[in-house]
This record gives sequence, C-alpha cells and structure tokens, in this order.
Amino acid sequence: MSLLEVRDLVVRYGRVPALHEVSLEVNEGEAVAIVGPNGAGKTTLLSAIAGVVAAAAGSIAYDGRNLHGNSPEAIVRRGIGLVPEGRHIFGSLTVAENLRLGMTVRRDREQARRDLAATLDRFPILRVLHDTQASRLSGGEQQQLAIARALLASPRLLLLDEPSLGLAPLVINLVFEVLGELRGRGVTILLVEQNVARATAFATRSHLMCGGRIEPLPETVDGEAAAGALLAGAYLGTGEAR
Repeated sequence: MSLLEVRDLVVRYGRVPALHEVSLEVNEGEAVAIVGPNGAGKTTLLSAIAGVVAAAAGSIAYDGRNLHGNSPEAIVRRGIGLVPEGRHIFGSLTVAENLRLGMTVRRDREQARRDLAATLDRFPILRVLHDTQASRLSGGEQQQLAIARALLASPRLLLLDEPSLGLAPLVINLVFEVLGELRGRGVTILLVEQNVARATAFATRSHLMCGGRIEPLPETVDGEAAAGALLAGAYLGTGEAR
C-alpha cells in the first residue's frame, strides 16, 4: 500500500530549477534510500515533502491526501517526521527541552511519556546529558538528539537527510541499528544518504538522484555497483541547487 506518492514534482529557487518533474512512491513499511552527489536535489525533495519549501508544480500525496497548502507543523501532525541535514536542534535549550518540543504535536500525553522513556533507553547518552545545553553536545550526540526528537512526534513516515554525515563509525552503526529497529516496528523510512553502500544495504529499494532528476537503482545492485552508478550519474547532473 502506497503511503507517499510524489508526482511530477518541480521546485525552483527563483529561476533556478532544483527538481525536474520528480516522481517517487514509498509503500507503507518500506525503507527507501535516495543517493546522489551534492547539489542533486535530495535535500530539496525532503524539504518539499515536509512543507519547508513550496512546489512550483506537481503533487505530493500522503496516505491518499494531497499535502499542498499544509504547513510544516500540520504535516508533522499528519505523521511525517523530518531529521534535517545539520540536525537543526535548538542549541540554547537543554536536551530535555529539545525532546519535549518533539512531543508538542502529541495529544496522547500518557503514551508520549512512555515513548520518551523508551527513546531515552534507545539513546542512553541522552539520558546522561538530559539537563545539558544542546550546543555542548558532540556531533554524534546532536544527531542522536535530532533523531530522538523526530521520533517523539510518533511519525508513520520518517524522513532522514544525511544522518551519518560527519559521524564516527560507531555512531553510524548505532544510527543504522535504530533505523533497522524502527523499520521492524513498521515505521516507513525515506533516507537520503551519501554513504551509498550503507544506504543501499539498508534500504528495501534505492534511487539515484542527479541534477534534480531521479531514477531507480536495480534492486539487485550492491554497494560497490551503486557507488559506480552514482559516479556515472554525477556526470549527467547539472549541479543545481540542493
């Protein structure tokens, strides 16, 4: 069953096109990866789905309903969570305060409290740093906080933009372990990654994005082959804005 349908999506920054009639479908319970070089349009695609940037043409449907005109907050309330590139946590707030922000869209307060406890069990360093100002966290700790905050909104669809970027190997392993656990619990995942081998090994299906256009990678492709396809595709891209 399709949970997310993107059809002929066009996004421009001024006169500069970032996405050229991109179409993508994500079925409920899937983990779909999008790989590609910098400037390919990957971040723009996630931002459009999350309502952060406006589409010039095309449509985005979630659970059978068009998202056009929905605010980012309304999209979160409908069950889409975004972990943006660069984390975008609130550095002046504590870890606890950042986590509570993720719960503001929830109406099921008792379940939200249980989910908070489970999230702190999943990311034990956040329990240790509970009262620490978020700006004092390391990059890996901030990424764990960003993912935890998104999860506390209880999303059915989780969008992740470069979750392994700049992280130590052990933290990358932790991030993908958590994503695997979420997928096992039925959370649908749309993952943007430059770590091609890791992304394609994790995902149910993978797509290559270059120059604001997208195409599926063969389901039998392995990480090494995907990396070769990525390199070849980079030459076809136009290097447009992300």
